[in-house]
Amino acid sequence: MEIIVIAVLIVVSAAMIAVSVWPNTREKQDTVIRRITGKRKAEEVTVDRPKRSATSRLMEKMAPMAVRPALPRSDQEMSLLRIKLSNAGFRKESAPMLFLASKTVLAGVLLAVVLIFTLGTGQTTRNVFGMSAFAAGLGFMLPNLWLILAVKQRAQSIRDGLPDSLDLMVVSVEAGLGLDAAIQRVGDEMKNVHPILSEEMSIATYETQMGVPRAEALNNLSIRTGVAEMKSLVAVITQAERFGTSIAKALRNQSDAMRVKRRQRAEEKAQKTTVKLMLPLILFIFPAIFVVLVGPAVLRLVRTFATNSALQ
Repeated sequence: MEIIVIAVLIVVSAAMIAVSVWPNTREKQDTVIRRITGKRKAEEVTVDRPKRSATSRLMEKMAPMAVRPALPRSDQEMSLLRIKLSNAGFRKESAPMLFLASKTVLAGVLLAVVLIFTLGTGQTTRNVFGMSAFAAGLGFMLPNLWLILAVKQRAQSIRDGLPDSLDLMVVSVEAGLGLDAAIQRVGDEMKNVHPILSEEMSIATYETQMGVPRAEALNNLSIRTGVAEMKSLVAVITQAERFGTSIAKALRNQSDAMRVKRRQRAEEKAQKTTVKLMLPLILFIFPAIFVVLVGPAVLRLVRTFATNSALQ
């Protein structure tokens, strides 16, 4: 326990030293702002800056150095990483850099902790190298696992909200609204029920209002969500507009199909529960039942054999 505390203190001290020796870019920015506004150094310069936590500022400072070991080999891999991060809900420009930097930082922290622990406990050289390599690899892969789980959770939330949103969109279109106005209405009305889907719909609405073609905005929507049902919905809307068919009818058919899929997924999960319950039944419930049912009989047999042996 003392070795782990020492390791944590060493890592924190190294981080504080790095922050202290890092060049202060904010002072340079204040100097430039004072020169532009014509103020002296003693005067107060009031500039609206977004409030950020110390952890985010530290990560942004360490990111340019830490991102190099985990940098993708090609632009295609970098674009795929951006798509995955957008599927998880992280659309900022600095999101890929911070994600790659977190892999390097986490690998280094786990490596340092394991090295200190193994050297402090007197492990052999083989064990030191093996455990250190495993810790570094684990720290390097943990952000990928977190990203996969975040993408799945967000996709499930969008998938659950699509049928209800499509019903509202069908009602809006049949009431006389255009498709863009219907998408905007869905984004406004579903804000409290399905906030993630509402945010994506609102972004698509903002893109069309800024002059982006509707087909491109919907295509961007399907790429950001990464949900197969959303891609099929975009394909149906594009096809209905291209061939001049009724958009309300196409949306209603798509809503019915998604509702059937959601019910089938619920039935599939219900069927899987019997199989998933086998392990806790065998490990925890059956032994307790066996003890309750067979325990008294075993005790009676032990007492019977004891009295018989005493009489003999």
